[in-house]
Amino acid sequence: MKVGVVGFGRIGRLLTRYFAKDADILVYDTRLDARAVRALGARPATLAEACAADAVVLCVPMAAFEGVVRRIRGLVRPGAVVADVCSLKEHPVRVMKRLLPRSVHILATHPNFGPDSAAETLQGRKLVVWPVRMPRAAYAAAKRAFTCKGLDVVELSPRDHDRRMASSLVLTHFIGRGLVAYGAKPTGVDTEGYKRLLRILETVQNDSWQLFKDMNRYNAYAAPMRRRLFKSLKAVEGRL
Repeated sequence: MKVGVVGFGRIGRLLTRYFAKDADILVYDTRLDARAVRALGARPATLAEACAADAVVLCVPMAAFEGVVRRIRGLVRPGAVVADVCSLKEHPVRVMKRLLPRSVHILATHPNFGPDSAAETLQGRKLVVWPVRMPRAAYAAAKRAFTCKGLDVVELSPRDHDRRMASSLVLTHFIGRGLVAYGAKPTGVDTEGYKRLLRILETVQNDSWQLFKDMNRYNAYAAPMRRRLFKSLKAVEGRL
């Protein structure tokens, strides 16, 4: 099976590394490091070559997503699967349904892990999936491929996913970015609670500001979450 990976950033590299033994992976990026691609067992490709594969995985920033889908919609062959790996789902799903031909299948995914948390293994890592526009057999085959890698596959609709992510992901990153701005660092006499706070900081500081900005901008439930957080902090401060 041929798989085209469009975008060779942190998540594109991670997925290429783990799946290169199971598929013939063709990688495209605007600034492609051909040597790094080959080192992971994949092949450098043009955009047209990557999009001619059986499945095309879009590993691009949310802000660039619609533009990339517009570029590939005439390159993907009928019957191929286009999947995204965005950390939110409602917006990319709307874009793919609106722009991709009806002959192209669509699979929404969100790897709930990254290069840091899955550096050693995919075993037990969660992968959220939703068959936006896929035949039952193709969807079942995709899920088998994921579970064979040790992934814990969770089905969630785009709306339900984004609502949950506003708390479990966006809130975590918001607190982590706040700790970075605050200048939180080890003190030499850290309590266990403070160590846990620092682990939140470590979780987010390697991710780009663009990712943080996109997960807040494109998730409809992020702003209400932030308002609720600020209200709660003011209430706690008021009690003091």
